[in-house]
Amino acid sequence: MTGEYIQPADVAELTGLTLTALAGLRCHGTGPRFYKPTPRTVLYKREEVIEWIESSVQTTTKEYAPINSLQSSPA
Repeated sequence: MTGEYIQPADVAELTGLTLTALAGLRCHGTGPRFYKPTPRTVLYKREEVIEWIESSVQTTTKEYAPINSLQSSPA
């Protein structure tokens, strides 16, 4: 097994997000990758959460462009 697995409460502390916000990100597929070894267990890899945070770096507050929106063509 590689990487440290952490629970949603740990991710919330690391990111400043609420558990509800994390659940919403899982539902929409826009948050960090997660693992579900059982129907009621959610785990994250600490390194993947940090990579997800670092991938959201911005240089301006002028526009917000989620990573997923960059993959689709403009309307």
